[in-house]
Amino acid sequence: MDLVARHASAGNLHYYPVGEHIPTHRGLGADWDALVHKTDTRGRRRVVRMVYEVCTFQALRDQLRCKEIWVVGADKWRNPAEDLPTDFQDRRVEYYQALRKPLDASAFVDELRQEMHSELDALDEALPACDWLEVSDRAAGAIKLTPLDAAPEPRNLRRLKQAVQARWGTVPLIDMLKEAVLRTGCLQAVTSVAGRGSLPERVLAERLLLAIYGYGTNTGIRAVAAGEHGHGEDEIRYARRRYLTTEAARQIAIEIANATFTARQQALWGEGSTAVASDSTHFGAFDQNIFTEWHSRYGGRGVLIYWHVDRGSMVIHSQRLNCSASEVHAMVDGAIRHGTDMQVDANYVDTHGQSEIGFGITKLLGFDLLPRIKRINKVKLYRPVAGESDSWPALAPALTRPIRWDRIEQQYDQMVKYATAIRTGTASTEAILRRFMKANAAHPTYQAMIELGRAQKTIFLARYLRNRQLQREIHEGLNVVESWNRANAVIFYSKGGDLASNRRDEQEMSVLCLRILQAALVYVNTLMLQDLLAEPDWEHVLTLEDQRGLTPLFWSHVLPYGEVKLNMTSRLPLGMS
Repeated sequence: MDLVARHASAGNLHYYPVGEHIPTHRGLGADWDALVHKTDTRGRRRVVRMVYEVCTFQALRDQLRCKEIWVVGADKWRNPAEDLPTDFQDRRVEYYQALRKPLDASAFVDELRQEMHSELDALDEALPACDWLEVSDRAAGAIKLTPLDAAPEPRNLRRLKQAVQARWGTVPLIDMLKEAVLRTGCLQAVTSVAGRGSLPERVLAERLLLAIYGYGTNTGIRAVAAGEHGHGEDEIRYARRRYLTTEAARQIAIEIANATFTARQQALWGEGSTAVASDSTHFGAFDQNIFTEWHSRYGGRGVLIYWHVDRGSMVIHSQRLNCSASEVHAMVDGAIRHGTDMQVDANYVDTHGQSEIGFGITKLLGFDLLPRIKRINKVKLYRPVAGESDSWPALAPALTRPIRWDRIEQQYDQMVKYATAIRTGTASTEAILRRFMKANAAHPTYQAMIELGRAQKTIFLARYLRNRQLQREIHEGLNVVESWNRANAVIFYSKGGDLASNRRDEQEMSVLCLRILQAALVYVNTLMLQDLLAEPDWEHVLTLEDQRGLTPLFWSHVLPYGEVKLNMTSRLPLGMS
């Protein structure tokens, strides 16, 4: 960096001067060497200044990303040692107990090794009876997994949705939001703050509802203010600025989610699930926004919104991400920091939400990572120990080298320290997991985490390949979050669904208000379905396939468009269940 700074004002200097000391670094290797070093007209080997600076800054970027080097005084790019709990040695026993992990590294390794043995034994034994699975030597990959057959289509759900519309009519979305707010009391924490001023709680509640609706539908406060409710644009904007913070909006969504969990009837929806599905969806954003990035998979500029949705279609967490961000850290963050009453023990993800590091860190944090892996034919199963080449002959084409358990044992305490940092929030999950990137592959904790992830991934794959029900469970869980993404387009309809603001806090508010609207929709639909199915005419009508496909996330009876009319005295006729 000193070299670059000394020649920063050198204009069009092509080569560094002869005799200048040119520091070497690992970024100069491989393909860069031929571009950095050239022979001048006098036959001398010289260093091309521009190319040297490009590869130097690229190496600097890679090392900053994985925190191999850091910036003194920074927050996001600070010393990684500052991300870890400073009292870990003093409270070591307590932290291990919180993660439900043994203090002895060998005990942890022995348990994991035994679990690998058991799962590989079970897969090898079940393989002859698994007509959907074939393991053999093939150029395309050793594993061949037949896709799931389509489940029988539920026959009565369309009729059920029609009955909902016949009974309650077409319900404006603002009325569903109002009903959820009045029944759950989720605005109370916000409106009670206004009690010290001259603004009545009822008036503030109405203005907050209108602000949430304007942000959540992307129509904006100006369009909402033109409706039939008696509140002006400036009044709504003031209420939003003064009271509707991102933290308040997040808490409102959490309160509605908790109220939904309480209201669900076990006889209809089954026992409370401890699994969530998570996935991202792409929202377009204006090019003037410095956070806007091009996403190669979605083919457009914008940002990513990462959702965590439970099996009953209720969102428990949302995050705004840049397009280049890792979905693994977003998955971990939502599973442990959702803030609702739900206990998350498993997380369904697609290929982009899983990695070997993801398997390792979720094992330490105590919940199962259940991915649907796109190129499963190419994955490898690791052996538990060396010297067992004759074990599991039917799986031999898919098996590879043994797990290096010594690395896990040596770095076990350090890995637990990183997991504790994520659990306690001493730093963001993204900042902590940034330590475990390929650019930092030589770091011993990274190598140990990779080995742990490979062991846990092998356990999952052995269970997944032989268990058709688990495959269907993951597929159905991910279908729930795909339905959630489809609902986004219906509710967040204005401006083509693009985020118009170039301010990060405004984008975050739009996402949170969209989450509130969809949570309110699911909450009210849950009550509607429970009221309708409690009637004698619907007793014993739903088949097992109907119950499997039953969801409160539908909107055929909802009107999200048109003039906004807010009347707090008009209520939907619903039971108090």
